Amino acid sequence: MRGRARAALGLLGAFTLGLGLLGGLGAVNAPEAAADGCYTWDRTLSRGDSGSDVRELQVRVAGWASSGDPVDVDGVYGPETAAAVQRFQRGYGLSVDGIAGPETFGKVYELQDADCTPAHFSWGEFTSGDGSGFSGGNTSTSNVRTNVLRTMWKLEALRHKLGDRPLYVSSGFRSVSHNDDVGGAPNSKHTYGTAADLTGAPSLCELARQARDSGFNGIIGPGAPGHGDHTHLDTRSSRYWNAPSCF
Repeated sequence: MRGRARAALGLLGAFTLGLGLLGGLGAVNAPEAAADGCYTWDRTLSRGDSGSDVRELQVRVAGWASSGDPVDVDGVYGPETAAAVQRFQRGYGLSVDGIAGPETFGKVYELQDADCTPAHFSWGEFTSGDGSGFSGGNTSTSNVRTNVLRTMWKLEALRHKLGDRPLYVSSGFRSVSHNDDVGGAPNSKHTYGTAADLTGAPSLCELARQARDSGFNGIIGPGAPGHGDHTHLDTRSSRYWNAPSCF
């Protein structure tokens, strides 16, 4: 259903632009891509820019970070953000210049739904397994949702890099009580909404290896105690990669 809606919007845009070209009005610049209800950028962004619009962009390209060097979501368009934008552009076959303009934003709009989640993930996949939604964690519900959204966008990048193969989230956010019930580590990243456990295909090692280039600096997978049936990915302040069977 989401794909059909996007296709319809694309056809409408193409039809509208075609009317302008057929109207004999001379050269017509491509219009700014329109968002789908989540967020709209109203200017081209490049190195040296700052603001909330830069921060929104960083959330969406954070999965295109360099190996072991996550993109800071700080609202400052510095070299790491420009490099991530370049990788995003290259990954989706766009013009590669590190500048976020209509073409880049158009791809972001294509990938995001009206609730700001990326195309292939939903809020429901990340709610706590005890039915508490996003409450009861080690930070506020609002912070949990912010963190979960950032995790989803990194997973969207990971999915694309793995050939657009589906990823299966076995555990996202956990309330503190649910984390205790399932034997999670004390102060687990899951209780902040900054972690996801993945199972199924691609292989657990494929997930772990590719995650190193997808903005996750916490990776625990096969070979680590208790991780023979899933790969754990998270965002943390320093790098911790522990998947001895994979790398």
